[in-house]
Amino acid sequence: MIIIPARLASTRFPQKVLADIGGLPMVVRTAKKVAHLGRVVVAADDELIISTCQEHGIEAMLTSTTHKSGTDRINECANILNVDDDELIINVQADEPFIEPEVVESLINKLQELQKNDEPFVMGSCYNAINAESAEDPNLVKVVLDDEDNAIYFSRSKIPYNQGGGAKYFGHIGIYGFSKKSLNEFCQLKDAPIEDIEKLEQLRAVYHQKKITMIKVASTGFGIDTKEDLAKAIEIFL
Repeated sequence: MIIIPARLASTRFPQKVLADIGGLPMVVRTAKKVAHLGRVVVAADDELIISTCQEHGIEAMLTSTTHKSGTDRINECANILNVDDDELIINVQADEPFIEPEVVESLINKLQELQKNDEPFVMGSCYNAINAESAEDPNLVKVVLDDEDNAIYFSRSKIPYNQGGGAKYFGHIGIYGFSKKSLNEFCQLKDAPIEDIEKLEQLRAVYHQKKITMIKVASTGFGIDTKEDLAKAIEIFL
C-alpha cells in the first residue's frame, strides 16, 4: 500500500500540494505516477485536498490537523484502514511528482528482504550520490551511512564535513517504507530533540537507535520545496 500524506497549510509554500503541474494538481500527479504499483491513498488534513483527489479518481482520507509529521499522518490512515501488521506501507511525499516507480519498487523489494530475514524493525528509505554544490542546499537532505548502508545521521547541513578531503555526499530521497507493525512502533516513540532541531522526522528513529536501511538508487527526480522548484517542474511539462 502506498499512502501519500498531504498537508494544505505548508509553512514555506502554502497549498503547494494543489499547485498545478502540467494540468494536474501536484498531489494528484504524484499519486498517478505510482498508481500501478498498488493501492494508493492520500491522507490529507483538509477537505479541499480530499475533493480535489476524488475529482481525479484518487482515493483520499481525512486525517487529523494536528500531526507533527507525515509519518504520523500515514499511520492514522493505516489504522483507520485496519492494515495488517505485516503489510508494507510506502510513504511517498505529495511534493514528489517526478518520483520514479522503479525507485519505489527497489524499496519494496528491500523491505520484503528485511521481512524474510525476520528483522525486528522494518524501515527503509533511499539515497543517491550528489555533488558538493548540491550538498550546500539545505532543502536537499544529506545522509551519512554505516558500512551496511544503514543511516547514521540525516542533516540539512553539508555532511560529512570535508576536513580530510575526499568527502562523498549522498542525498536523501524522501520516500519511506515500513511494515505496519514498525510504522506503529515508530509513531509511539517519543519526539527526539534532533528531530525538532533539523525538522527531519526520520531522526526520531535514529535517536532511538532504530535501524533505517538505505537503498542506493539512480534518481533524477526532485521534490518541490520552493516556488522556484515549482517553476522548474512546470517548465518540464511545457
